[in-house]
Amino acid sequence: MKKVTALLSVMVLLLLAACGGNQGASGSSGSGDEKVIEVWHIETGEREKLFQEVAKQFEEDHDGVKVKLLQTPNDAYKQKLAVSMSGGNPPDVFQSWGGGWLKHFVDQGNVQDITENVDQDHYLEMALNNGTFDDKVYGVPLGLSLDVIFYNKEIFEKYNLEEPKTYDEFTEIIKTLKENDVTPLALTNKTKWPGAYYLMNFASRIGGPDLFESAFNREGRGFDDPAYVEAGEYIQELVKMDAFNEGFNGIPYDEGRGRQLMYSGQAAMMDMTISFLNNVREEAPQFEDKLGFFVFPTIAGGEGNDTQVGGATGPVWSVAKESKDPDLAAEFIQALTSKEAAQKFTDRTGTLAAVKDVVPEDEFVKQFYDVAQNASHIQMPYDQTLPPELAELHKDTTQALFGLSMTPEEAANKMEAKAEELLE
Repeated sequence: MKKVTALLSVMVLLLLAACGGNQGASGSSGSGDEKVIEVWHIETGEREKLFQEVAKQFEEDHDGVKVKLLQTPNDAYKQKLAVSMSGGNPPDVFQSWGGGWLKHFVDQGNVQDITENVDQDHYLEMALNNGTFDDKVYGVPLGLSLDVIFYNKEIFEKYNLEEPKTYDEFTEIIKTLKENDVTPLALTNKTKWPGAYYLMNFASRIGGPDLFESAFNREGRGFDDPAYVEAGEYIQELVKMDAFNEGFNGIPYDEGRGRQLMYSGQAAMMDMTISFLNNVREEAPQFEDKLGFFVFPTIAGGEGNDTQVGGATGPVWSVAKESKDPDLAAEFIQALTSKEAAQKFTDRTGTLAAVKDVVPEDEFVKQFYDVAQNASHIQMPYDQTLPPELAELHKDTTQALFGLSMTPEEAANKMEAKAEELLE
């Protein structure tokens, strides 16, 4: 009996030791002297492979360190991270898009100030600003995306169409395509953010690049500015012209139905981020020869011009305040955003880097690079900049504009009322 009791005691001790070695998402100490840096992200494909390569090299360069990468799909990731932050059990390093989404966690005291850990001159200023609040750096960017209008060059050639510079030219193209039974614009707006690009582009072209910052910072103009009302009117004009595919407000982007309309030639254009090129290369590589793009057209009498484009940063890497090894975690995100990693990122994923002096080798991606280099202003997405509640209202009201269930004045007034509540 004594032998059995002794054996049970040893087993209990072993179990307790095993449990103690698993610190969960927020623990960076592994068994023995091993340190674990846990990293959460949403990426797949070549992006994820690159992160794995950087992690492997980091482990080789840091004896006794293990990097644990955990991938979660986008929508589930946002909820998972919010729960882990509020529960005090976040990963050491996490991905975001910067802006209001990251600032929400910063304001809660959940993100490490890494100002002293990074070289700010290493990054493009406009991209780094998206993770900087009150002159303190809380997130560093790896990628930079742009918002452009992609089009099918074969369809344009067939109907003698040219890339439009103005909105009037744009609507003439839409009319020609409609007359020939081609859907002018593919849109999948169930998840709301694809349609939001139209509102942001119209508003910027009408009210100028400072419109949003003025409304956001409460510096004179508001979200009920006449430019926002007019932007809503332009959206509804396109809807009434039947410029979009049927049922667009009920179709999610991730399903790929909008992209299939482009690949099959049923639709001629699509307003989307440059990630669309990656979709083409993965889903329909033969379509790339037909693919062209142009920046959003200008509006007669508007304050904006075609050197002002929409864009986004991502991934943006941050260190959780709860990390037990914040300096080591900060060192890892420097490795993720090194010039070498950034060069591989742009060359292997068909997007731009947010690190200085990284020039794409890919000829198509070089065209995006030229747009970014010549841009006088890059507008980050509203839903990534605004506080979460206001960001969701922005997407809801914009979707309602597309559905013709809300007037432009109503949408603008709702936004301004909520902004006065949350931003004043």
